[in-house]
Formats: sequence, structure tokens, C-alpha cells
Amino acid sequence: MMTAFPVARPRRLREKEKMRLLVRETELSPQDLIYPAFVTHGRGIEEEIAAMPGNFHYSLDRLLSHIEEWQELGLPGIILFGLPASKDSQGTEAYAPEGIVQRAIREVKRHFPDFLVLTDVCLCQYTDHGHCGLIQGQRILNDPTLELLAKTALSHAEAGADVVAPSDMMDGRVGAIRRTLDDHGFDHVPILAYSAKYASAFYGPFREAAHSAPQFGDRRSYQMDPANAREALKEVELDLQEGADLVMVKPALAYLDVIRLVKDHFHVPVAAYNVSGEYSMIKAAAERGWIDGEKVMLEVLTAIKRAGADIILTYFAPEVARLWRRG
Repeated sequence: MMTAFPVARPRRLREKEKMRLLVRETELSPQDLIYPAFVTHGRGIEEEIAAMPGNFHYSLDRLLSHIEEWQELGLPGIILFGLPASKDSQGTEAYAPEGIVQRAIREVKRHFPDFLVLTDVCLCQYTDHGHCGLIQGQRILNDPTLELLAKTALSHAEAGADVVAPSDMMDGRVGAIRRTLDDHGFDHVPILAYSAKYASAFYGPFREAAHSAPQFGDRRSYQMDPANAREALKEVELDLQEGADLVMVKPALAYLDVIRLVKDHFHVPVAAYNVSGEYSMIKAAAERGWIDGEKVMLEVLTAIKRAGADIILTYFAPEVARLWRRG
């Protein structure tokens, strides 16, 4: 049995700042963070995303100029999201050799070879209907989509991507991507699977940022029901069996319990995506003076790491890194 008060006084270890730091259980650092970056065609473009203040649509030249700072701040890498020049029913630019993401990968790796480039593998930004798979009427087709997802991942690997990250939630896509990469000599490229991606209302600002809102219906037929936790374990297990090297829970803040479940059940690195709605809520409340934005930001990210995330994808990444640099 534990010793009770007055012998036990937990406040002894909270009295002084250096003592609090000494016994701190969870440490958050820039090395834990991956920044989601939106890249678009053109030059000299740096347009702030209205729903996500502090985040921008970058043309490739402007993206490169910021990566130099992000690397110096200690961020290990980015995950790329592309805004195509045009869209069609097949999502053609997703896997085009000269697509915006493929061009961005080549240029980033040419200028910053040690900076990690992860890529989102999905069709939603590139299809004119806005869904993550091919469609027939208003039905999202699973198996025919796998070939295009694998083709997209291969085009990213050929361009030099360090990690490919399928986010579509089609059944079997990790296996299809793994086989295609291996068959083409890219067996060294890891897969970060968006394994437990929920049909969440927290994605709203991202859909503005990526111009990826579905043109009909919603994504509940392929993204997970927010009420389910055990199902996340099933999805993670299937992705690992198919060849995933890392797994992700998305969103993060409303799914801390799921992050912990995944962490406790599987011995693989776990990523969590601190998504756009989570970011924008904090920014909006801070702008109105309702909260201390910096403190809430750090508290939220620390909670995500405490829940078990080894890697956090977050739009706060440069801001956290600047704070870290200032001490």
C-alpha cells in the first residue's frame, strides 16, 4: 500500500521548476513533429489559408525557402499535400510523373537531401468528385482504386520520397502498395499507414486548404465510425499484416484513447495527426483572447505524445520549433 499524508507529499517534487523538469514523464521536442505542407503550381505563391491562419499554399520556390528555416529549427521533415493544376474522375495528377507532388519531392531532396519527405497517398485532392477512390454512380469502388493508389505511391518513391503514407482507407491498399514498391526495387521505402482514420468533423479546414471536399455524400462508407475503438485495432493489425512499417491514428485529440490502445497492443511506431480542426479551434480561441494559445498548443501536443504517439503530424510544428529554439 502507498504511504499516506503527511508522510507522502507529492508537492515536494513540484515546488521548484528544475525539480519539475527533472521528474517530467513526457518530453515534447521538434524531433517528434512532422509539418503538413501544401504545395501548388506556379511561382512566388504564398497564400495564407483563411481557415488555418499561419499555414499557406506554397509554390515550389516558396516552399524551398521555408524548408531551410524548418530544417534549421530542428524539424525532421514534412508531409506533402498537392494542389493539382486540373482534376478528373481518375485523379490523374496524383500519379503523373510531373505532378506537383512528384516535382516537389525531387526539388526538396535535391536541395535538402537529409530532410525527410513523407507523401500523402490519396486521390481526393485530384478527383473532380472529391472522393478518395474511383466511383460508379455514387458508390466508392474499393478494388479498382488500389491500382491507382499503388501507382501513386510508386511515382512518389521514384521521385525520391522517404516515406509513403496512404490515407484513403480502402481495404487492401497497404498490401497493393507494398507489392508494387517491392516489385520495382523500392523495398527500402517505408509505408506509414493511416490505419485508424475516422470520419471526423474535425477535417473541415483541411478540405478548404486542399480543395478536397466531396461533391456528393460523405466519406463514412470508408472512413471509420468515431464511436468505434476496437475496430481501430483490427485496422492496424490488417495494415501491419499487409506490410505497414508505421501506423497512424487520425484525428488525434478526440482519439487519445485509441492512440493508447494502438500503442499498448502493437510494437511499432505510432503516429497521430493533430488535424486542421484541432489547430483552427485553438487559433480562433486564442485570437479572441479566450485562451493562451501557446500554452494550450503545448498542452495538447504533450497530451498526444503522452497518450503514446511517437510521431505527431501537426500544423503547429514550426511554431513549436521556434518556441523551443527560444527556450
